[in-house]
Amino acid sequence: MLSRDTKIVATLGPASSDDKVLERMILAGVDVVRLNFSHGKPEDHVARAQMVREVAARVGRPVGILADLQGPKIRVGKFADGKAKLENGERFILDAQCELGNAERVGLDYKALTRDVSAGSVLLLDDGRIVLDVKRVVGSEIFTVVRHGGELSDNKGINRQGGGLSAPALTAKDMEDIRTAASIEVDFLAVSFPKSAADMYMAKQLIHAAGGQAQTIAKIERVEAVAALEEIIAASDGIMVARGDLAVEVGDAAVPALQKRMIRLAREKNKLAITATQMMESMISSPAPTRAEVSDVANAVLDGTDAVMLSAETASGKYPVETVEAMARICLEAEKSAAVTLDHEFLNQVFTRIDQTISLAALWTAHHLKVKAIAALTETGATALWMSRLNCGVPVYALTPQADAVTRMSLYRSVFPLFMKQRPATRDELLYDAEQLLRNEGIVENGDLIVLSAGDPMGTSGGTNTLKIVRVGDPQPYMI
Repeated sequence: MLSRDTKIVATLGPASSDDKVLERMILAGVDVVRLNFSHGKPEDHVARAQMVREVAARVGRPVGILADLQGPKIRVGKFADGKAKLENGERFILDAQCELGNAERVGLDYKALTRDVSAGSVLLLDDGRIVLDVKRVVGSEIFTVVRHGGELSDNKGINRQGGGLSAPALTAKDMEDIRTAASIEVDFLAVSFPKSAADMYMAKQLIHAAGGQAQTIAKIERVEAVAALEEIIAASDGIMVARGDLAVEVGDAAVPALQKRMIRLAREKNKLAITATQMMESMISSPAPTRAEVSDVANAVLDGTDAVMLSAETASGKYPVETVEAMARICLEAEKSAAVTLDHEFLNQVFTRIDQTISLAALWTAHHLKVKAIAALTETGATALWMSRLNCGVPVYALTPQADAVTRMSLYRSVFPLFMKQRPATRDELLYDAEQLLRNEGIVENGDLIVLSAGDPMGTSGGTNTLKIVRVGDPQPYMI
């Protein structure tokens, strides 16, 4: 059984679409796979989801699936030669009517850009590598002067410094993709460029209307999203710290502090947090990470992120398996130095529900009794989620008869989901079966203390109301 608390999300792509490579990646530590809906056709995603489930079943590991929506295409169009060189100080036109660009002008996928900018606006292209100062807007043309030039190729992204682009978070393509995501029963749905809680509520309504039960993840990558962060978190099941576009809009120096704030808020609100973008970028072409990348991943772990994410590193890089192995090693090492501050954190907790109170009491008990494991018997995973928000230094094994709950919990920090094949008739039989499952998995042995939480009556969502302390192998283990 893996002892790594922080989960790893890996993006599938040409480098990782072979089932043998995927198997090695999962064995190396992948907990959730990301299907990037910016690329590929619906049938590609269906095939990859099926492959993930088949490989995960073969190796005996629960692996979640995250569908990442493309969002609005705020990009330049295509060039006649595939690219053009923009020189500092030269004029350059963004033309909504242009079909094929050159060194003087290029088209726009996002035609409404002409309404969103004016003289004095600053546009950042290709993740900020090229900077254009807007001088005037006339009809379909945006006249700019190149502040920082370079090579610009087809379909590179556009950001406005300081935000303010009006493109809706959910496009017609996204709505079709949500139906595809629901049909393949993904566990998580990531929404690109949300600006408000309303965007997230709409995504949740659409996935439910399509018959899906995916948890919604808000990708925080707009200035407007930072301003509405608490409302967006409240409307979502989790957030992704999408540092690429975010850094372009708010400035790269502001991102580290924002990352810490976002992860802290998510944990305080009992929501998930994924840290993403360029975490192991050099490993696209190198078999080893840079020291800066090692520190970046480790700091995200110390910030308390639920998961760290790989994008091009596993989608198109040369070393997808080695990248996962390296990330897993870094997470494990960082977790060794993570402080357990449970006593202090409990001072600020307000318990409003019985099941939440039992969950937090289990953490307190496990920490002070120095138990070997916490066993949370859960129907939906809510009990395990609450337990994962605070670090008590004891692993949480979430036992559930619901297959969808197993993969949903694959993203929860410090939680290791286990599938219980059957639900016995009585509570004591259930607790006994839970102990045996932990014993069979090699997690506990005779003499170990474990803390179990369960609900009575059994099988009721939100019904956790029982806490038991058990010494494994005791002839009467359920007598307190």
